[in-house]
Amino acid sequence: METGERLREVEREIAARRPEHAISPTLDRIAMLTGLLGDPQRACPVIHVTGTNGKTSMTRMIDALLRERGLRTGRFTSPHLVSMRERIAIDGQPIGAERFTGLYEEILPYVRLTDEKQPVPLSFFEVLTGMAFAAFADAPVDVAVIEVGLGGSWDATNVADGMVAVVGPVAMDHMNYLGDTLEEIAGEKAGIIKAGAVAILAQQPVPAAEVLMRRVAEAGASVAREGIEFGVIGRELAVGGQQLTLRGLRGTYDEVFLPLFGAYQAGNAVCSLAAVEAFAGVGGGADPLAGADGLAAPGGAVLDPALVRDAFAKISSPGRLEVLRRSPTVIADAAHNPAGMAATVEALLESFSLTRLVGVLAVSEDKDVAGLLEELEPVLSDIVVTRNSSARSMAPERLAEIAAEIFGEDRTRAADRLDDAIEIAVAIADEPSGDDLPGGSGVLITGSVITAGDARLLLAPGVPADAPEPPAGTPARHSFTVGDLS
Repeated sequence: METGERLREVEREIAARRPEHAISPTLDRIAMLTGLLGDPQRACPVIHVTGTNGKTSMTRMIDALLRERGLRTGRFTSPHLVSMRERIAIDGQPIGAERFTGLYEEILPYVRLTDEKQPVPLSFFEVLTGMAFAAFADAPVDVAVIEVGLGGSWDATNVADGMVAVVGPVAMDHMNYLGDTLEEIAGEKAGIIKAGAVAILAQQPVPAAEVLMRRVAEAGASVAREGIEFGVIGRELAVGGQQLTLRGLRGTYDEVFLPLFGAYQAGNAVCSLAAVEAFAGVGGGADPLAGADGLAAPGGAVLDPALVRDAFAKISSPGRLEVLRRSPTVIADAAHNPAGMAATVEALLESFSLTRLVGVLAVSEDKDVAGLLEELEPVLSDIVVTRNSSARSMAPERLAEIAAEIFGEDRTRAADRLDDAIEIAVAIADEPSGDDLPGGSGVLITGSVITAGDARLLLAPGVPADAPEPPAGTPARHSFTVGDLS
């Protein structure tokens, strides 16, 4: 059997399991699987990353900084944009198709044994988590950067004990799984903060901050907080991104170019920097952070500023305000909750000079759809609602009903397929208007990581997930047809 065909077969087998959002709160299954595999999650130090928004970007940034320091890294992220292989990366690159299938076949006997012994079989996400830990132990890697799938306490990745635990901004999302208050959601995410760890906390709403700080105290961890022990102290727009001055735990790093847009990505960057500084100190065997009160203390070695600049200049975060086409500008973004969409809208207004923006929205049916639409309404001239490739995608008819209540029927269109929706949106964006400047129109495709991934597959087929955005001068695509996009 050809490698590509076998890969598709393996992906279908894994995807047929209980989906990753259908959690059954226990670590017993993943603990049994990793135990049978020899506890690969303990083979190297772990930096563990959670949060409602920004955790994939932070995981990628931490990975890049560590690799720039000469360390061999394993990186586990979720969900994927196009291929499951993207989730498991070594030295910044997704593992190959042959290695992915071989890894699955190696652990399959242990997966089946676990299924037999446990009341509930392993889920899609639990199997991939086991594969990731096995891959990193086998490589071997010097450090694994692990993104939580959902929550923290009962997430399969929490079978590992992070030396550094990073908590991105906490907001309302996945309420049917994590709780319907900020305190409850923060409590679930706080579960990755373990005894003796260093907790790196992004700026948080007060209720979430109180829960996280209480967990730090209970666990006997040390903590560093964005805006207090470290933070962004300078930020200017630059061509293709932004120029930053970052105050880390060790010192100040200026002239840092980040090829990503928005204040929230600057926050992700400084949290990632602090995480690597903390890891460098802990990895050196000292206790460079904890003061008498458990808060981060000054001192210790500064990271090489040139290394920091080089690492951030190479960063990419596919599906996060990613430009897929130009003229009109077509942007894919994975925002899927109101807080994330608010950050996306703020970054769009700051970084893109668009006189007209048309939205394409496909979203999971369990999301706060009205909240997403309310964030988008002030900046979109029109919206085209559709479905993505997930079985959880809300039906376009229902999504159109909700959108029409917020945008009005005259600004709302619906399409059964994403490619048709993009074609409609581009046609609207291309309509002449006396107020429009040449190149001033755009299309935003958003609502889900899956939506962003589907758009990427349609508009940038064959482009690796780590490829940079198309440069200015990329041939325009003024007219999309189903034939072009299928």
